[in-house]
Amino acid sequence: MNKKTKALALISEKIKQRIADCNQFNAGHYRPFIITGKVLGAVNTNNCSTLKSFPDVFIITSNSVTMHPDLNDYASRTSALADVLEQLNTNGFINGWRDELYPVTATFTSESIMAMERAAFPMFGFCGFGVHLNGFVKTPDGYSMWVAKRSMNKPTGPGKLDQMVAGGQPIGLSLYDNMIKESMEEASVPEHLAVRAKSVGALSYIGERPDGLRHDVLYIYDLLLPNDFIPANSDGEVEEFYLWPIHQVLDIVLNSQRFKFNTSLVIIDFCIRHGLIYSDLPDYNEIINSLHGASIATQFSSFT
Repeated sequence: MNKKTKALALISEKIKQRIADCNQFNAGHYRPFIITGKVLGAVNTNNCSTLKSFPDVFIITSNSVTMHPDLNDYASRTSALADVLEQLNTNGFINGWRDELYPVTATFTSESIMAMERAAFPMFGFCGFGVHLNGFVKTPDGYSMWVAKRSMNKPTGPGKLDQMVAGGQPIGLSLYDNMIKESMEEASVPEHLAVRAKSVGALSYIGERPDGLRHDVLYIYDLLLPNDFIPANSDGEVEEFYLWPIHQVLDIVLNSQRFKFNTSLVIIDFCIRHGLIYSDLPDYNEIINSLHGASIATQFSSFT
């Protein structure tokens, strides 16, 4: 193996490790959460004893958790689960309560079956959705990317590096409108610039994190910015911004834990699409495939 081949093999292994960091999931530690006959989430076995305290809401068996069939519409499910979550939050089972309702649904385009507090999603393994925007500029030396440093007050990833703009997907907004909103709040990107952003795909992963099971789909946008644009935060979620050459950004992703775990996937995807991670790399196809398609339902296919 020559020097170049060894270097490419090392890069490939580092990329795969960052992807694996987001996909550490042992299905044997979980029971599928079934609602209306569909697997929509997964509950850690250790949490099932806690949920047994709410027999009017959950039916707990040795191999599954099912929402009580008497809760048979959007309103009743939303109300019942809200009561449960208030008690769990009071008792310290939920961290980082945000007073933000997110839709519970099988896919982004599926009908929402109920709404739930955002901070509780990892406890139940429901699929959450978000938008991430790569803000970048062209220079004589290639691309440079704007990188945000998250506020130390953030409930997840405090102080970590992140995309210039990133946010969860709330109820009542389209992905596009949410991207426009988050762009203004997080980086003061005016609408006439934000509308130039291009929708370039989606990434997904299922991984166990300190706050629970993260089952997320991230919708990705690229925005080529004027060279004189300087982002400024307005919602208190970003401490500062840096403009770094893309090779420096990728080097930090591959050789440190400075970036928020899922942000690394977005940067890897950007570098693939812009030819900075190229097809001569070992396991190139495996890397591309592993960025997409993660689903709780496929982990518990015997229940579907």
